[in-house]
Amino acid sequence: HYNSLSNKMDNSLLAVRDLNHKYIVVGGKNVNRIEKVREAVDAVLLNVADDAERRCGYAHLYGVSQACVLIALKRGENAELAATAGMLHDIHTYAAMDPRDHAHKGAAMARDLLEAMKCFEAGEIDVICSAVYHHSSKEITHAPFDEVLKDADVMQHCLYNPLFDVMKHETVRFGQLKAEFGLA
Repeated sequence: HYNSLSNKMDNSLLAVRDLNHKYIVVGGKNVNRIEKVREAVDAVLLNVADDAERRCGYAHLYGVSQACVLIALKRGENAELAATAGMLHDIHTYAAMDPRDHAHKGAAMARDLLEAMKCFEAGEIDVICSAVYHHSSKEITHAPFDEVLKDADVMQHCLYNPLFDVMKHETVRFGQLKAEFGLA
């Protein structure tokens, strides 16, 4: 089942994906790719000095990641890649504590992180980073996978506290999401 190299090689040096790309084998152990991304994001969030900002970071990134999975499953998109994009979409904001141009800077940061992990294929990285790059452009329609992340971001903002007003620039998308999920 695994694409393994010769048994003569030292298994501690191998990094091999299973056929479905759900796990990688590192040092003879299965590693879930989403969990590897979460570990990297957690390391960034642990460096956020302000407790309230750190809490918001965890709630938002994990919340968007879960919303990405829900929307991806509904729309027939890749749920694993969607969960990954959700975890990484605001990575620059929390790493630099600066939201300016965070989508574009975050896409570059996500690419570096994913390439360093050596468990995602180039095409998968391109798909994830395109979604991260475009997620702040909610007024423009991009590729269907990109739209999953945009909609998950809106969903998390709007469901985080139902007593908060929906932000004006997210009203249309949130209305469309409620209709799509039969909540209208």
